Amino acid sequence: MNVVDGKWPRWGADAGLVALAVLPPLLSQPYVDTSGPAWSSLIGYEAVAAVVLVLRRRVPVTAFVTGFGALLAALVGSAGEGAKLTPLVFVPLAVLLYNLGSRGTSWIRTVSALLGGVVMALLGLWVNRMTAGASEFRGGLDVLAVLAPMPLAWAMGFGSRTRRALLAAAEQRAAEARRAQLLEAAQATQRERARIAREMHDVVAHSLTLLVVHAETLRARGDELPDWARAQVDGLAAAGRQSSGELRDLLRMLRDPADAAPLQPVPGLGELDALLDSHRAAGGTIEVRMGTTETALESLPTPVRTAGYRIVQEALANARRHAPGAPVRLTVDGTAGRLRCEVWNSRGVRRGTAGAGIGLGLVSMRERVDALGGELTAGPTGDGGFRLVATMPWENADA
Repeated sequence: MNVVDGKWPRWGADAGLVALAVLPPLLSQPYVDTSGPAWSSLIGYEAVAAVVLVLRRRVPVTAFVTGFGALLAALVGSAGEGAKLTPLVFVPLAVLLYNLGSRGTSWIRTVSALLGGVVMALLGLWVNRMTAGASEFRGGLDVLAVLAPMPLAWAMGFGSRTRRALLAAAEQRAAEARRAQLLEAAQATQRERARIAREMHDVVAHSLTLLVVHAETLRARGDELPDWARAQVDGLAAAGRQSSGELRDLLRMLRDPADAAPLQPVPGLGELDALLDSHRAAGGTIEVRMGTTETALESLPTPVRTAGYRIVQEALANARRHAPGAPVRLTVDGTAGRLRCEVWNSRGVRRGTAGAGIGLGLVSMRERVDALGGELTAGPTGDGGFRLVATMPWENADA
């Protein structure tokens, strides 16, 4: 017999219960009475009991009434023929009473069935008195003594049903508590996101907007500036506008994650040329080695292209910040099922900006690479420079 989810199948449980209920009377009857009438009454009753035991879950009231009626008919019939049945014939009745208490959901039907059982018992005693010839076959106190403990079976079934209801109510309360806890956590998260968005808007967005305004003002007076300064101002204004747009998208996502569609395209490796031009405009020198054509890079999954762009962007910014004037070598290779980005710079020609950055650039890059199942290595080189290598597979990037 197969066991499903740690429990016996229902048909197996029914078969076992029927066997436990009907076999004891059959096994004990030879020690009580072996006459033909006794066996005929017992077998007829056992057949009815087996059927109602199988159907007890669907029709608990009908099963009890039918089983009790069959038992009374067997007892009265056998007594009228001068035969006697084993007391174990009451075992199926006890099971039916337990089932009635456990599954009888209608109080009206349950009480009616129990009262009907009492009436049938009294009527059976009267018929038995009228039909039995010898006094030893006339039911009386002995029958009532056997029937007296039967309500205990119903009480046990009712207790089982009450326990199931209490457990179901407890599980429902626990589920509601979990939902309330999750809702409260989600609301707290949203409040925190809104607070962060307000702080970023008040602190970063205003300062960035002011920077762009100053850069545009300088551009308007470009004829008063030297050539190198005009190039620097142009790069500063372009970077400020791009950062402003990306910051607006980030603030919208923080305030409402459901409205996270960007207002402008997410930058990727297709914008790598513009990023390199901005690096050169800021005074940096860079050597680029492309192991893959631009068209092939554009066919990479969007998460990989975006991560690659951000990693190169952060690496170039770090090179300008910590090693000003140092030549940079960028290698991008998108073959063999992965994207590999390597950024190397030598020692800076002048001292880097003191206190530049907030120390989260490498952390952010590592998180991006880890999210794609890749690897990132970064550290100083022997000649005083710095080398960063990020490798990201793309087979699961769209999952």
